[in-house]
Amino acid sequence: MSATRNTNQRREVIRALERVRGFVSAQDLHGLIVRDGAEVALATVYSQLKKLSDSHLVDVVMTDRGEALYRRCVDDSHHHHLSCRTCGATVEVDAPELERWASDIAERFGYHELHHVLELNGICPSCSTR
Repeated sequence: MSATRNTNQRREVIRALERVRGFVSAQDLHGLIVRDGAEVALATVYSQLKKLSDSHLVDVVMTDRGEALYRRCVDDSHHHHLSCRTCGATVEVDAPELERWASDIAERFGYHELHHVLELNGICPSCSTR
């Protein structure tokens, strides 16, 4: 596969992510891209989402069923998410106390270049009142 094709496919994935509100599965994103007439394999969508996630251009959250959902990053700094298990609403959370705790744990055990992911999920206020 040529670099140009890969770049075009990456652009298709990014364009589709920019049109979606909230988080979306790779399969749903692939369906959107194909409906728009682009030829991109589902495996390529997964591959591009992984690269975009590794570059911190895409946020990833895991559902309680273990499915990864993706969204174009709103905040380019390190952050965490609080997601509703019912409707999927997501809030970006800045947690300096968590960052200090993670650094303390890494230091205690001699780890360097720490990377961590914290996923919090529950039922949002809107869904709780339904």
